[in-house]
Amino acid sequence: MAIYLYNSLSRKKEEFIPLNPPQVNIYTCGVTVYDESHIGHARSLYIFDVITRYLRYKGFKVNFVRNITDIDDKIINRANELKISWKDLVKKYIDSYHEDLKLLNIDKADYEPCATENISEMIEYIKKLIDQGYAYITESGVYFKVRQFREYGKLSGQGIDQMIKGVRIEPDEKKRDPLDFALWKISKPDEPAWTSPWGKGRPGWHIECSVMSQKFLKTETLDIHGGGRDLIFPHHENEIAQTESITKKPFARYWIHHGLLTINGQKMAKSLGNFISIKDFIARYKEPDILKLFFLSAHYSQPIDYTEEKIKETVHALERILILLVKINQRMPAVYNLKQDVVPIHDLKNRFIEAMDDDFNTPKALAVIFDLVNLTNKNIDNLNFILKAKILLEEFKKIFGLSLSNISFDTLSEEIKTLIGKRNNARKRGDFKEADRIRKELEQKGIILEDTKEGTTWRRKL
Repeated sequence: MAIYLYNSLSRKKEEFIPLNPPQVNIYTCGVTVYDESHIGHARSLYIFDVITRYLRYKGFKVNFVRNITDIDDKIINRANELKISWKDLVKKYIDSYHEDLKLLNIDKADYEPCATENISEMIEYIKKLIDQGYAYITESGVYFKVRQFREYGKLSGQGIDQMIKGVRIEPDEKKRDPLDFALWKISKPDEPAWTSPWGKGRPGWHIECSVMSQKFLKTETLDIHGGGRDLIFPHHENEIAQTESITKKPFARYWIHHGLLTINGQKMAKSLGNFISIKDFIARYKEPDILKLFFLSAHYSQPIDYTEEKIKETVHALERILILLVKINQRMPAVYNLKQDVVPIHDLKNRFIEAMDDDFNTPKALAVIFDLVNLTNKNIDNLNFILKAKILLEEFKKIFGLSLSNISFDTLSEEIKTLIGKRNNARKRGDFKEADRIRKELEQKGIILEDTKEGTTWRRKL
């Protein structure tokens, strides 16, 4: 089946046809490393991890690039605030970002280039824009002539008059037009600087992505360019303008933009006391699958609101899957031969693929997983059924990058073994009050008991 995705450029759902199938070139805007990455960043990282995994599952050969912005006004200001060098700040938060990827069990992109590693290419790009009449030099830097690019606004759907209302000029800028944006900024004496034909300075934010995407994907037209909805204007609009002015080709065939994350209906901000870093979340909940299932519950294109109630609901949802896996593993023989396909399970797989082919509809795909859980629980004594179900669940797990690893078959401490034994004895003699007391004591120690027809099983608490 074909994949259809919503293209922000055309504002409609289109069949996904890459430029040179089965090769797919994807670029997404990454983090600016001046602070800890938060769960809003985690959503973006995870969305494109799932999209990349699914495209590979469907047989595409994906080349995925996600940049790191390691020079920016925010970085300079934060380094000054902390009274450390900008290089030390950048190193600290790049290392922290890579730690976050490990905590989330999200793979690095195929290439994760830093802006400062590609400045010579950016200078050459800017030279071309000047030579072709799309940019001009001033005392404060080099600027792109927005009105020279006649299709400016095609991604955001805004006219020039609309855009100009939201633009402000910094006191030291020497723009000819308020809409023009910086390709190169002349640095102040105490700021990071690189030598260029226009004076010592640093690249503007927008030029970084045009240069690094084309360099590392080795193409002038990307298959997919992605990022948050807040990047459509001006960042992605400016990328299109400067890139297509040189290449005279579409910069990207498909633009994918995800909705943003709020906390209890508010924008996340340290000043509001609702800032949740990735490390904060993992420290509290331990299990990244909780955050991933929460993200999967909303379509990538829609906003998502984080609340403690929703996270508790997600914990219970994850427990349902883990409990099923415990039951399946208890019943699995050491050696077994699978018989014919199980029709209901085959139908569930088709429904999952149908959902993901429809603009990566993870809420519908997630519903299929829980239908599989319910159906397997009803057929828990049918060995062929549960083994087929486990295989399919492993398939879904791989696509969604879930670990489902909280099921523990390690050795229990003697204390825990003794408590479980005492509870079993209490149940046998009908002392259910004592059995409930021991169950609660075990739960406080991080052990959850499940009573089944075959006996009592245990797992680690989420």
